[in-house]
Amino acid sequence: MSTLLTGAVAATAVDLAGRDALPAYVYDLDHLDAHTAALCADVRTAGAAAGLRLEVLHAVKANPDPGVLATAARHVDGLEVASGGELAHVRRHMPGVELAFGGPGKTDAELAAAVAARVARYHVESRTELRRLDAAARAAGAVVTVLLRVNIPGGPVQGAALTMGGTPSPFGMDPAEADACAAARAALPGVRIAGVHAHLASGLDPVGCAAQGAAVLGWALDFGRRHRMRLDEVNVGGGMAVDYHRPDRLFDWAEYGRLLAGHAAAHRDGGAEPVLRIEPGRAVSAYSGWYITRVLELKRSHGEWFAVCLGGTHHLRTPAAKGHDQPLVVLATDGWDRPWARPDTGAEAAVTFVGQLCTPKDVLARRVRAGRVRAGDVVVFALAGAYAYNISHRDFLLHPGPHVVHLGTAG
Repeated sequence: MSTLLTGAVAATAVDLAGRDALPAYVYDLDHLDAHTAALCADVRTAGAAAGLRLEVLHAVKANPDPGVLATAARHVDGLEVASGGELAHVRRHMPGVELAFGGPGKTDAELAAAVAARVARYHVESRTELRRLDAAARAAGAVVTVLLRVNIPGGPVQGAALTMGGTPSPFGMDPAEADACAAARAALPGVRIAGVHAHLASGLDPVGCAAQGAAVLGWALDFGRRHRMRLDEVNVGGGMAVDYHRPDRLFDWAEYGRLLAGHAAAHRDGGAEPVLRIEPGRAVSAYSGWYITRVLELKRSHGEWFAVCLGGTHHLRTPAAKGHDQPLVVLATDGWDRPWARPDTGAEAAVTFVGQLCTPKDVLARRVRAGRVRAGDVVVFALAGAYAYNISHRDFLLHPGPHVVHLGTAG
């Protein structure tokens, strides 16, 4: 199953171009359905082989598109939301799905809304937030389940693309503050501390990701023993790498599950085993989305070719945010109504693909050898299913937004 371009996406791209319906995002829901089913099966199978329960949450922040979320929700064990807006959005489209509420800076209004929406668990970032959540729960006559998000010490995770823990960070609480939360739990009747959550880094391979999970699990189990607290759940976060340089090289979920289960089995002490949860976002949906546009004009500048495309990083911010070249395929088109404006780069030329914005940072891919490129050709950018349109500065220059197309029936 290709992640760069499928037959269905190629046909859709040609059709959209013919109808002058570009730029567009295309989400192949059947592609996503098969991918999510396979990764969940790999993780659960690895856990079952070791006598452990491994579960998968999916982070809504990766892509809140309703079709994408509904498709992923068919296979995962719940969704993680990180704001009141995400909470309302998911409840509107999927009122029955199990939710976890994470993220820093939760407001009192958001906590009250989450309690009213019967969110299953909360990833609490500080002792102050724990107290505010306790107040919200008691006001509603409820008791809510909490995981303490802890910034576990140990320094930066080697090989990580992004670091969220192990160093000074706004995310999570220091171990001493987690100890204080545990010590104060009897005085907080509205909350039940059921486990630990930590997300230390992103962009890791299976070995690094599993080692990160092992560090979180080991710390959490020691925390539970010190406070004589049974842990029902330990959430080891996500962080699975998506390789934008080699788009067909997928994260090896089976290896990750096997390694994580092995680490978990090594920590067994004869007591009740907590559920281990992982929380991927990008690695679930990135492969099943494409941003499709058209070359408006080819320009030769100081010896280099530039393809100026409809749209740009105000639709697809991922390459600017991560500092990479977005993988792409160029589809030649005929019938362009301005043949006099069709310079030919030649088959061996290196072309930089840019958008319509008035900034030199509006670059989607630099010096790509994609074969012959002409004005009017269609450009399909792959791996655009996560942290793409939803993180883009959409209102800069007030260009129209892209069309959104769903393929398949899985959602």
